[in-house]
Amino acid sequence: MRNAMVAILALSAATVATLAGSSPAAAYDYPYCLQGRGIGIPGECAYSTYAQCMASASGRALSCNINPRVAFGQPQRRVRTYREY
Repeated sequence: MRNAMVAILALSAATVATLAGSSPAAAYDYPYCLQGRGIGIPGECAYSTYAQCMASASGRALSCNINPRVAFGQPQRRVRTYREY
């Protein structure tokens, strides 16, 4: 029994070490956010469709709204080009 516990702990440590060494996922702002009491605003923005968000909100007294970071994103920076004469 003790050998099994040691093996499980060793496997868990190896898994954590592997995950810690991997590169982080690219940041992506999904278009829909789950909002409500306890979640706050903008909420849990992890839904690519309104239907996915509503399915997650079902029975939880939560609602879905458009992600404000997507709707009111940062304005595009103008790229200036300079001509040499």
